[in-house]
Amino acid sequence: MKFICEKNKLVEAISIVQKAVTGKSPMQILEGIYIEAFDNTLTLIGSDIDLSIETKIEAEILEPGKIVIDAKLFGEIIRKLPNYDIEIETFENNSIKISCQKSVFTLMHMNADDFPNLPTVDENIIFTVPQGILKNMIKGTSFAIAQDETRPILTGILFEIKDKVLNLVALDGYRLALRNEFLDTEKTISAVIPGKTLNEVSKILEENEETVNINFTTNHILFNLGDTKVISRLLEGEFIKYNSIIPQEHNLEVTVNKQELLNCIDRASLMAKEGNSNLIKLDIQEDVMVITSNSQLGKVREEVNIKLQGEPLQIAFNSKYLIDVLKIMDNEEILMEFSSSVSPCVVKNKDLSNCKYLVLPVRLVK
Repeated sequence: MKFICEKNKLVEAISIVQKAVTGKSPMQILEGIYIEAFDNTLTLIGSDIDLSIETKIEAEILEPGKIVIDAKLFGEIIRKLPNYDIEIETFENNSIKISCQKSVFTLMHMNADDFPNLPTVDENIIFTVPQGILKNMIKGTSFAIAQDETRPILTGILFEIKDKVLNLVALDGYRLALRNEFLDTEKTISAVIPGKTLNEVSKILEENEETVNINFTTNHILFNLGDTKVISRLLEGEFIKYNSIIPQEHNLEVTVNKQELLNCIDRASLMAKEGNSNLIKLDIQEDVMVITSNSQLGKVREEVNIKLQGEPLQIAFNSKYLIDVLKIMDNEEILMEFSSSVSPCVVKNKDLSNCKYLVLPVRLVK
């Protein structure tokens, strides 16, 4: 194998496929990047079996061939080479020579035939989504993925299409995140995608109107972005029936400026770090919300103007969960719906109906 490639293109391709290389695999071959040179195209693949990423770039192929090379070392070498074309050539003793101007590295490579094949996904396009929309939907739900592995299904995000609406749902037992967008398709699907996969997909997606093609099999999902493909296994099991968790009625509604509320809670949380509970109390009155936190560190009192429909209420939350939600809301004004001091709070944009967030309160010992 012998090829010449632009440094910047190669660096970008390596950084894309490295997202799938965890370095924790029992198979040494999966600590490497698969590289195939053929027909003026360089194909790079990174995989940890559960998640595989393939990307293609243009290169001048002088001799076709394929190798697997240690992902971490190869990536660091290519990144630190001068900004000129790079020539890579293999030799008979399982070694490759990397040349760039006056820099020359010689490395050992692994046998490409030992690299596992990617799962086969039928690429009859199931549906397409604008990249920017999908990126924002992932950002708007992934923070609520469970970190605890005791319930594996909750470490993923529900990807659901029905009635021409795409829903992404994540929940971890303390909060629930739901984002939805119109999707012009008659198809119906429900699958749970590992949170790690969607976070890596989100890093590759662009903030634009270009589309990503998405295909499913029973066990896998494929995101096709043209030169880059991401294939992931799906999580097994049934997701929680999230609609039964979201309160359909409320008897108190607060309209508030999102940024002002976020700033107040952020400051109040500085006093709430004791014991990891991050406890803050909200005293919801007729035209103000008083936010307080007391600990051995000291105490804090914040006020924010609100519009209230309903009776006053006192309720407490883990400040971190409210901050996570407020940071990704789109509207300047938001709605907060309450039923009681022990019932979940539902947070929505005032003028956009594209999301719902649910946060469980902390029960106060009286």
